[in-house]
Amino acid sequence: MPIDNDNGKINTPVHDDDEPTATYASPPCFMHELSPEYAMEMSGSKSADDDVKRWRKSERQRLIEMRLAIDADERAGFSDEIAKRLNLLLSDIKGAIISTYWPFRGEPDLRPWMEQVVARGGQCALPLVVKSGHPLIFRCWKHGDPLERGVWNIPVPAAGPEVVPDIVIAPVVGFDQDCFRLGYGGGFFDRTLAGLSVKPKVVGVGYSSAEINTIYPQPHDIAMDTIVTEARSIS
Repeated sequence: MPIDNDNGKINTPVHDDDEPTATYASPPCFMHELSPEYAMEMSGSKSADDDVKRWRKSERQRLIEMRLAIDADERAGFSDEIAKRLNLLLSDIKGAIISTYWPFRGEPDLRPWMEQVVARGGQCALPLVVKSGHPLIFRCWKHGDPLERGVWNIPVPAAGPEVVPDIVIAPVVGFDQDCFRLGYGGGFFDRTLAGLSVKPKVVGVGYSSAEINTIYPQPHDIAMDTIVTEARSIS
């Protein structure tokens, strides 16, 4: 699998639906010091919503930088442990379509695990971005199938019909104890999951260091069924 998208760039690959267009010369708020209860009480306020957006942008930056700073061999070991936990969690996958992802900017690399899925009788799919503001689509893929560079140069299946996954594996930038996922900010996964007629089982994967007290969930945020890290699983 020769294509590798791991690099040191911190700019998010999509326009952040949850952040304002203005920029700030100093930290815009102290949302990280507020209690979750206060944040939820204030969630109807436009100023509070803007604070959450700015806080998420800053936290996203911090967590990605921290993830990229992990030694590559250590990340590989973490990915192996996450794969083992996924096998325990998803013990019966024969006939199931499992959407995974192509690793990007230090995310857990589950490509070897995808081959295990196929060996166990499941099918893997990869998500494709159609365009900003639209849901993702999914196409089946296995090792050896042709890939092409999609949006932001992330490899995607070059051909094949759209499928609806039974299980979605979603990489996280951050996560909290309630299984809410902090992503890159484009809203693609939330928008996609909200639009599916049958909700798949959704599993967030990331490193234990990505755990934070709360992501300050907003009405559009959809909690994962389970979060899997190299250290434990949270449901």
